[in-house]
Amino acid sequence: MARRHVQPRRAALVSPTRILRAASREWWGGRSRARNPLRNLANTCAAAITLVLWSAPASAAPEEIQVYMDEMGKPGEVGLDVHNNYVVSGAIPLDYPDQRQSLHQYRVTPEFSLGLTDHFELGAYLPLVAIDHREKFTVDGVKLRLKYIGSKRDARWFWGANFEIGRVAHALDQNPYNAEFKLIGGTHAGRWTLAANANADFKISGPARSPAALEIATKASYAITPTFSLGLENYNGVGEFQRLGKFGSSDQSTYLAADIRVAKWDLNLGVGRGYGANTDFWTVKAIVGVPLQ
Repeated sequence: MARRHVQPRRAALVSPTRILRAASREWWGGRSRARNPLRNLANTCAAAITLVLWSAPASAAPEEIQVYMDEMGKPGEVGLDVHNNYVVSGAIPLDYPDQRQSLHQYRVTPEFSLGLTDHFELGAYLPLVAIDHREKFTVDGVKLRLKYIGSKRDARWFWGANFEIGRVAHALDQNPYNAEFKLIGGTHAGRWTLAANANADFKISGPARSPAALEIATKASYAITPTFSLGLENYNGVGEFQRLGKFGSSDQSTYLAADIRVAKWDLNLGVGRGYGANTDFWTVKAIVGVPLQ
């Protein structure tokens, strides 16, 4: 469900092209330079603070229920993940006229990816598709992302960032253009995998004003076998940046999730319970990694 829009103070907008310029430098000449991991981490944090403090608000992206980790396609490699989720039970409050209810809605979103370098990956959610409770099929927009992982491939500790921008239909959000900046961190410790994301959602443009909001997403999974892991994923809204700590008035959800490898197929299957301000009480999700090569 989209967040309720309030009237925040108008803020200036910083263009996300700075992140794209960083990718370009990496693509054309970055691999020939030695890089300082601490400097890269500081630059990543500075970019996050800039985007958060100087950007307008937006809503979350319910087509994707996932904690980002260090998965990264090799340079030139094309990938495809298909995101699926279905709201089994919940309430039906609407924040504005013509908003589509999420109850009994099935969303499926292909996510195409292209490895640019060892550290940058380009992605496209194309298109955002939904089948609502009346079995009506709709195409709801498109989103692009740029992911950066600063750590070496297969390192025990990993860190990075992701920037996403897109246009969505009015039925999903009053503001058609929205974005998200995500900090990524985690570790692979034996059979355990621990990961955390700090997600800043904000508006790019649109008629309704809504303050930038923060979500903390975490994942803890245990590898029972080399091809089967079980764990918990938490998605916890912390509130608007102007009023952090409003957990009760923010969306919260916890998923029991399994990561499964079947031949060359990767599956992330989960059942989640919403609480706090989340009106989607029970949701099932499946992310299917399709082998293209």
